Amino acid sequence: MLSTMEVIYMILIAGELTMGIWGNGFIVLVNCTGWLKRRDVSVIDIILVSLAISRICLLFVISLDGFVICISGDTYAGSKLMSIVDVFWTLSNHSSVWFTSCLSIFYLLKIANISHPFFIWLKLKINRVVLGIFLMSFLTCVIISVSLNEYFWDPFQVSHKENITWEFKVSKIPNGFKLVILNLGAIIPFGLCLTSFLLLLFSLFRHTRQMKLYAIGSRDPSTEAHMRAIKAVIIFLLLFVMYYAVFLVVTSSLLIPQGKLVVMFGGMIAVIFPSSHSFILIMGNSKLREAFLKVLRIVKGFCKRRKPFREHKQGEWERKRQAPNGGA
Repeated sequence: MLSTMEVIYMILIAGELTMGIWGNGFIVLVNCTGWLKRRDVSVIDIILVSLAISRICLLFVISLDGFVICISGDTYAGSKLMSIVDVFWTLSNHSSVWFTSCLSIFYLLKIANISHPFFIWLKLKINRVVLGIFLMSFLTCVIISVSLNEYFWDPFQVSHKENITWEFKVSKIPNGFKLVILNLGAIIPFGLCLTSFLLLLFSLFRHTRQMKLYAIGSRDPSTEAHMRAIKAVIIFLLLFVMYYAVFLVVTSSLLIPQGKLVVMFGGMIAVIFPSSHSFILIMGNSKLREAFLKVLRIVKGFCKRRKPFREHKQGEWERKRQAPNGGA
């Protein structure tokens, strides 16, 4: 029988899952529709669609993990299902972070104005460079996920067969430790995002100084593009730090009493990252923003048309209800 806390937790996770799937699914739908219309695929569209799909998978994995912990937490810990969830969590999590770093690098090369020869070369080869980083990122994610399954799980599972009770107590430490070690690889894409942010900031300051020198207006298109990119990267960095802080807390909760409550709370916080960041991406991309506002206008118009119809039906129901009293 589920407790009140577990029921509330499952409802909140289901709500966050729905919001995240809606936002990321919208990104996939808009871009795939554009591909069918244009018969052309751009690098930014590939990154956005891949990022959205990885976020949807991450949301499903986190939610599945939370639901199973509530329903059968005792049998779930140390089980084969937990091993499979760990692998898919690592793959979707690393894919999400690496693809976001590719997006940050794309913004940097597209917007920043830095006069260094190497940066100019990268800017001229932007599609090849970003696509190459994207493919290497995905390959890295697959290798890390396979490593989690092949080199960590199986040896720990085989080495504690004598005593099942002791196996469960001891295997909690390697399982949490292996996740921490393997997911330290996310520091690299985080560093790339941070570097992109600093270089964008440097480019913005340099651009602003040039505008003051030549007495140009402070809100030109280049400045606006810099500010949008910087805001997007800052929001990602803040959400990412919060997400990984929660992940470390959840991992350490394997070693303390009442760890289930910590895992539940951490799961609710962790889902915020892949759910909310999709809407930041929508509002930061002109094509996605226009499609999103168009959907909102359609929904608003539909609600306005439904309101008179609902009032008319309610009036008819009131008249029918009062008719027998009037006849009497």
